[in-house]
Amino acid sequence: MSSNGKLIIFSAPSGAGKTTIVHHLLDTFPDWLEFSVSACSRERRKEETEGVDYYFLSVEEFKHRIGMDEFVEWEEVYTNHFYGTLKIEIERIWRKGKHVIFDVDVNGGLNLKNIFREKAMAVFVMPPSIQSLEDRLKKRETETPESIKRRMAKASMEIDKSVAFDRIILNDSLEHAFAEAEKITHEFLDPVSDKHKK
Repeated sequence: MSSNGKLIIFSAPSGAGKTTIVHHLLDTFPDWLEFSVSACSRERRKEETEGVDYYFLSVEEFKHRIGMDEFVEWEEVYTNHFYGTLKIEIERIWRKGKHVIFDVDVNGGLNLKNIFREKAMAVFVMPPSIQSLEDRLKKRETETPESIKRRMAKASMEIDKSVAFDRIILNDSLEHAFAEAEKITHEFLDPVSDKHKK
């Protein structure tokens, strides 16, 4: 899978704001970036669109594609809840002459960074506190008390892995997080023009 294309990977605990930041970058750099749509085996939420938010596969279909070696990376996040990146998705975006931006969980982000190395920049979005994460998840009104508890347990383990990322953005305010995300994206994708500016 060779190309001049690069990859920007955003990972964070659920509720830290990575999806909002990724959407902002897509709006800011539409000529440079395209979103990599992940595949998953969970049920589609009512506000989600097939092929835009995720490719929704059955557990059987997901396992079949694993067997066919169609994923760059994949993992079983919870029992029978598979998430992964299809090879054809990255190739599709690179063929258009764009760079790929990901919104993936922490393990998926580190897997992608290990595979693509210097072609990829892995960014961890850090919440201001664990309590702020819990508050955001409750406000979503799509989570059950059990799923919040499960996500919070996962969050503390994910924060421990933040040191393995290339960059960390503290999302204490969206305005600050947006500015920082724009800066590091520009530096990574267009280092030549940044050198001329200095």
